[in-house]
Amino acid sequence: MAEGIRRRVWLYPTVFVGIAGFLVMLRLLPLGFEAGAWPGPDLLLCLILAWVMRRPDYLPALLLALVLLLEDLLLMRPPGLWAALVLIATEFLRTRAALTRELSFPVEWMLVSGIMLALRFAERMVAALAFLPQPALGQHLQQTATTILCYPLIVGCCWLLLDLRKPATGELDAFGRRM
Repeated sequence: MAEGIRRRVWLYPTVFVGIAGFLVMLRLLPLGFEAGAWPGPDLLLCLILAWVMRRPDYLPALLLALVLLLEDLLLMRPPGLWAALVLIATEFLRTRAALTRELSFPVEWMLVSGIMLALRFAERMVAALAFLPQPALGQHLQQTATTILCYPLIVGCCWLLLDLRKPATGELDAFGRRM
């Protein structure tokens, strides 16, 4: 029984890195969308927030920071800005894991939607303060809207394919601590 718990401690971060690598490579592909089309959702952000809402112990902060920093570098965004903002948001959710465990899905969706909007506006504010070029506000809001709409699909995929569920009351983590 302990072997299964130890295996999950290494299995889930490895699966996360694989999925994140796939999603970043998918964003780098030239898929031929014409200019002015709706921007696609940030599926990696959906995955990260769904993962942290369900099992924050399976996604270490250092791993998350490294993956997001690599994404920043590959997508030619300001290095570390998006990584730092998402890391702050996930740590906000981690500290409230006991409270968010009892939330119904619509309330969780609203909480995550608020976090996504706050992330987007914080990114725009920091970029504006640093005089960095940024896309139009409408494009950022469209991308955030599509990301919010994709969140239930990502949660469903995590639940069905990866068996990522919120921990039950009294469940123990890999170190024998109550979650």
